[in-house]
Amino acid sequence: MAEVMKYTDVKALDAGAIDAKVSEIKREIFNMKMEKATSGLEKPHRLKVLKKNIARLLTAKAATK
Repeated sequence: MAEVMKYTDVKALDAGAIDAKVSEIKREIFNMKMEKATSGLEKPHRLKVLKKNIARLLTAKAATK
């Protein structure tokens, strides 16, 4: 799931889908932080990608209001 989401794909989602996606990504970030604290991450750059995806989702949600 750590691929970069395109804004054009995000714009097509409705508010409910955006909320679900944001909560899913936040859960994944939490799990990655726990893994980082215990054993280290194999791909630490994924945290940055996930945070940027959340920003894209929330921007698209705000733009639809």
